[in-house]
Amino acid sequence: MPNRRRRAEEQHSRWRHLPLVLLFLLGGLSGVLLWAYAPDLPPDVLIARYGQPPSTFIDVGGTRTHIRDEGKADAMPLVLIHGSLGSLHMWEGWVGELKDRYRLISVDLPGHGLTGAWPRGDYSIEAYTDFIEVLADTLNLDRFAIAGHSMGGAVAWSFAATRPERVSHLILVDSAGYPRGGEPPLPIRLARMKGIGDIGIYFKPERLVRRSMEEIYSDPTMITPQRLRRFADLQRFPGNRRATLQRARNQEPIDPTPLKRLDVPTLIIWGAQDRWVPVADAFHFQNDIKGARLA
Repeated sequence: MPNRRRRAEEQHSRWRHLPLVLLFLLGGLSGVLLWAYAPDLPPDVLIARYGQPPSTFIDVGGTRTHIRDEGKADAMPLVLIHGSLGSLHMWEGWVGELKDRYRLISVDLPGHGLTGAWPRGDYSIEAYTDFIEVLADTLNLDRFAIAGHSMGGAVAWSFAATRPERVSHLILVDSAGYPRGGEPPLPIRLARMKGIGDIGIYFKPERLVRRSMEEIYSDPTMITPQRLRRFADLQRFPGNRRATLQRARNQEPIDPTPLKRLDVPTLIIWGAQDRWVPVADAFHFQNDIKGARLA
């Protein structure tokens, strides 16, 4: 009997501290969440930081859109379309090299950069293709060259396939266009996880940004503190993270069939060490687009 009473007292003593342990763990978890939480940044702050001249803002179909219109005003226009999670800043090197020969128009797509959310609420390839048409109409562009990187490449060739009379030349840089094999990149996998994606998009993006950029750039010297900060900051422009989540969850696999209908001078540029879009896709584009040239 005494032994039974002693065991009961010992068990009661162990359970007596459980509320304190749970309170401690809850406090620790709350502290981690508060540390990791990264709210949206004020638009004015980000615009002051990343939207100075030659940047300008115009209305495109009811959306206040961040663009840069540079180079020779009377030369052939070249519209530059960035990839997923990107911004028009990625084209600065191209602009520096080509501005003496062409009119260069770069744009932040809805849900990216300093453009932010789109009243239409659709962030699919098809919707972005429509957006480029409205942009071209707004800028009074009749016929022009178009270049796109990654997701922006899919927008570019979709535009060329559906509005062939408006495209004089097509440039694809590590373009999306074919169904992926294997697992998608980590950011996409996380975004598609219910609960985790909804909460995770509001965590500090710096670590995920660094990992993504290490996969994007084969040259580590390109991953500068300034580029990392800009990339992470622009994810926190109001509306961008929710748009990214929606796009990751809702975008249907791209149908490459229209590529075979293209009849436009096409240049394909690819990074030999691309870890997001396989190099084999460059040869698929070359085979599917009539007369395409692979650089």
